[in-house]
Amino acid sequence: MAETILDLKNITKIYPGVKALDSVSFDLHQGEIHALIGENGAGKSTLIKTLSGAVIPDAGKICFEGVDYMSMTPQLSKSLGIEIIYQEFNLMPSLSVAENIFMGERIGSKTIFNRVIIEKKTKEIFATMGINDIDPHKPVKELSVAYMQLVEIARSLSKNVKVLVMDEPTAPLTEDEVEILFDIIGKLKKKGVSIIFISHRLKEIFRIADRVTVMRDGKKIETNKIEQITREKLIKSMVGRELNNTYPQKECSIGEEILRLENVSGNGDKNISFALHKGEILGLAGLVGAGRTELARLLFGADPMEGGRVFLENEIYNIKSPKQAIEKGVGLIPEDRKTQGLILNFSIIWNTTMPILKQISKIGIIDKKREAVLVKKLVKELIIKTPSEKQIVSNLSGGNQQKVVLAKWLAANCKVLIFDEPTRGIDVGAKYEIYKLMNKLCEEGVGIIMISSDMEELIAMSDRMIVLCEGEQSGQLAKNDFSQEIILAYASGSK
Repeated sequence: MAETILDLKNITKIYPGVKALDSVSFDLHQGEIHALIGENGAGKSTLIKTLSGAVIPDAGKICFEGVDYMSMTPQLSKSLGIEIIYQEFNLMPSLSVAENIFMGERIGSKTIFNRVIIEKKTKEIFATMGINDIDPHKPVKELSVAYMQLVEIARSLSKNVKVLVMDEPTAPLTEDEVEILFDIIGKLKKKGVSIIFISHRLKEIFRIADRVTVMRDGKKIETNKIEQITREKLIKSMVGRELNNTYPQKECSIGEEILRLENVSGNGDKNISFALHKGEILGLAGLVGAGRTELARLLFGADPMEGGRVFLENEIYNIKSPKQAIEKGVGLIPEDRKTQGLILNFSIIWNTTMPILKQISKIGIIDKKREAVLVKKLVKELIIKTPSEKQIVSNLSGGNQQKVVLAKWLAANCKVLIFDEPTRGIDVGAKYEIYKLMNKLCEEGVGIIMISSDMEELIAMSDRMIVLCEGEQSGQLAKNDFSQEIILAYASGSK
C-alpha cells in the first residue's frame, strides 16, 4: 500500500447558520490522484481551504508527512509543498508569465529581480511540462484561459510541490486542452506528486482518478477505489437519491417565431441569420473563438451591431444597451457569472431584483414586502441552499451563485433567454434542476438560445442547432441530424 502523505482527521467548520464541514476525514497517498466530488455546497472548497490556511477548522487536525497540525497558515502550507489551483485564478493580469510564476521570490543578486533568470527558469519549467508555445515575457492578460491554467500549474512546480489541489481545472477548457492537462497530470503523478482533483465531470474522474471521495451536506459519504464504483452509484451518493435520467424529457411543442436575425454582423461575427421560436431551445455550437459569446453580447446590447437586422415578435429590435434589452424582454445568463452575472458582495435579494426595481417600486421607493415575497419564492423554486435571502452571494457555492443569476431573469419575466455555458462548474444534481427549469420556461413560451461547450449537453437539450466557425454561420441542423461528428465538422470548417 502506498505511503500516506496527507491525512485530514475529523475536520469541522461551522459558520453562522450552517455546518460547512461535519467531522470530515480524508487521506491522500503518495503519487495518487484522489478525486473529491459532491454537489455545490457539499463542502469541497471549504475542505481544501483548510489545507491552504484560508480557513481555520473549529475541530480536527491535519497530518502532513506524519506531523500533526491543528491548522495551517498560507506560509506554512506553501513551505510544506502544498499548492492549490482554485477555480478563480490567482494571477496578476498585467504582469508577465514569468513574473507571475516567481512572484514573491527573490531571484537574482541582493534585491534585484532578475528577469533574464526568471524567464530562463520559466522556459525550463514549461519544458518539463511539454509546453513550448508560451512566451515567458508575455502579459498574462493576453493568454487564453487554458494557458492561464498552465501558468498556475507552472507556478506550483516552481515551488517543488508535493501535494497539488486542482479545483475544477477542466471547466473552462476545450477537449484538446483537457488532453494537454491530463498529460501534464500524468507526468506529475509519475514524479510522485499527489493530486486532489475536484471535478463535476464524472467521465474525467473515471479516466484519471485512483480513488474517489464523495461529500454531501458537509459530510464525507464514502471513499472507493475507482474500479470498485459505478457512475450511477456515485451520482446517488452525491445527490442522496436516484437520478434515472441525466436530461429531463421536454414535453412542450414549439410555437411561433419570437426572434429573427438577418445578416447580423459585429463583435467579430459576420452575416448571422436564423430564427428562434417560442418554446424552443436553439443550441449554438462551435469551438472556442467561434463567436458564440460574441453573438450573445450583440443580442443583449453589451456590444454594438455593425450590420444586419434583428426582429423581436416581428418588430424591429434596435437596442444600444443591456438596459434596453431587459426592457424588451431579453436576458443573458453570462459565461462568467462572477464578473458579469452577479455583484458578489451584495445579497441574494439585491442581485435577484436588480433588473426589476422599477416594477417593484412605488414613487421611487422599493416595496420591500413584495420584494421579499418574490425572492423567497424563487429561492424555494430553484432550491438555492442558503440560510437566508439576505446572504451575501460571495458566500454561496458556485452552483448556488448560478441559481441566483437564473432567479434574476425569472423575476424579469423574459421572452428570450440566452444561456451561455449555464452548467459550467455545476454538479450533476444542480444541472438536472437547471435543465428542468429550461424546459419549464419553454412550456411558458420563452425562447432559449443555449451556448455550451459540453457536446453531450448541447445535443440532448437542443431542438435545433446553429453552428458557428470563426465568426460565420457554418451549419444549421435539425434534431434528427445531430451527431458529434457532423457538428465538429461544421465547427472546424471542414464541412
